[in-house]
Amino acid sequence: MRLTLQRKFFLALTLLLLLLLTLFVASSRLALQHGIGPYVAEIELSRLDWLVANLQTAYAERGNNWQFLNDDPQAWHSAQMLGGREPRFRGEFHHGGPLPQGEGPHGFGPPRDFAGLPQLPASGALPMPPASGEQPRFIHPPPWAQPQLDVLPQHYAPPPPPGIHDDPRAGPNSVYSRLALVSADGKQVLAGRAADPDAMVKRPVLVQRRIVGWLALAPLEGVGSRTDQAFLARQSTILLATGLAGLVVALLLSIFMARRWLQRLGALATGARAVADGHLDAQVPVQGNDELAQLTHDFNAMAARLHAIEQSRQQWLADVAHELRTPITAMRAEIEALQDGVRRFEPATAHRLHGQVMRLGQLVADLRLVLHETHAADQLAWTEVHPLQVLREALELMQPRLQEGRIAVQGLEQLANPGPLMRGDAPRLSQVFTNLLENTVRYTHPGGQLLLAATTEPGEPPRLVLTLDDSAPGPTESDLPRLFERFFRGDASRARASGGSGLGLAICRAIVEAHGGRIHAQLSPLGGLRITLELPLA
Repeated sequence: MRLTLQRKFFLALTLLLLLLLTLFVASSRLALQHGIGPYVAEIELSRLDWLVANLQTAYAERGNNWQFLNDDPQAWHSAQMLGGREPRFRGEFHHGGPLPQGEGPHGFGPPRDFAGLPQLPASGALPMPPASGEQPRFIHPPPWAQPQLDVLPQHYAPPPPPGIHDDPRAGPNSVYSRLALVSADGKQVLAGRAADPDAMVKRPVLVQRRIVGWLALAPLEGVGSRTDQAFLARQSTILLATGLAGLVVALLLSIFMARRWLQRLGALATGARAVADGHLDAQVPVQGNDELAQLTHDFNAMAARLHAIEQSRQQWLADVAHELRTPITAMRAEIEALQDGVRRFEPATAHRLHGQVMRLGQLVADLRLVLHETHAADQLAWTEVHPLQVLREALELMQPRLQEGRIAVQGLEQLANPGPLMRGDAPRLSQVFTNLLENTVRYTHPGGQLLLAATTEPGEPPRLVLTLDDSAPGPTESDLPRLFERFFRGDASRARASGGSGLGLAICRAIVEAHGGRIHAQLSPLGGLRITLELPLA
């Protein structure tokens, strides 16, 4: 099976989406697995307001320091008791129900009187510590702040302190075994679990609005309980299902988008095959405004340019054939007349034949120059040339033709001096000036005028700017860009005897550009054509 571009795109996108889905589910599960511990610890610690209050009271009653925790090893455990006293024996709280008749909330013996103990008001404000010298007293947790889900109300047995392993809450993962008291700077564990304080969830212990310590709770390590594992399994299933649904939607969208994109590429491929088969007028519809649309637009422009070049080539071949046929037909007629005895060979006949041969040779030379215009610079004989002097000599050669057409030349005073110097080929520059003057003679109405202007523009290198303006008639504005094309004639009604071969301006452009200059045409204020030449000076 051949892998088309659409199949490759679909396969690559599928593999990419599967990889992203795998990474997403794996990273989400890891993040959930490692983040559930701190999250649960935050919830557990938020239910220990009563323990924070006990620590605040103990700190204030014991000299505003934590030294008593070092002096009394049981002080930390006592602070975790609802009434501040440890149980008398290990099985004291096994019943897990209401206390026996006549027993206090801490085991055997008469019930304790809690009426004198400070209670947290409904507003949540902490009670003032007792006067110095009195025994520390611990407040009961308010009914809205239970330390854990299995903490019993006040009429039930309170939770045991750490160390009583008969109670399941005294295990290594219970809240009490993970509690610690951290110093105010958050760096030293004063009591409880010896763990890294930075890895624990902390709540401040405030006395007179000053942080004197932190109640810290170590998160559960790993996922130990079946409930946690079931929760993670459910979340992983939801993540996987969501990811698979997103994968299906993404694949469907990718199929739709791939078909749209490849449909446009298919149209381009069809157009390219049409151009390759010779149908240079083939065009592809442009859809959208993206890169593919720009590519389609460029393809259409290329095809149109190739079509124009092909038409120009065919027209050029037809013009060359016609130009060659004219002198060949004339010579053939002369020779056949001599062969048939219609004419006798005379010096005039030889002169006519020689003229046709010279015309044919000049046409071939012009064609060679135009065909090799990109390498015209290699065919130049470079010397030091005065371009204004070359123009003056060309004017002297064309003077009889100008007088015959009664064309007045103005601006000759600018050619009195040799002018600036440049490196170039004097005969080729003379050919340029002669062709331009020949165009003026052919196309300007009798009694017209020719205006010459020469200026020097600074630059690197400096340039000589020559301007030739003739009078009416002039070309149309639409013909201006094509005047320098091979065999182009703006007026199709002109006979070739007066219009020339159509190579004059093309030859001028080739020679000027070979000298590193520029030539362009525009409408003249005199009603005819303005030709501007820019030649680099030495």
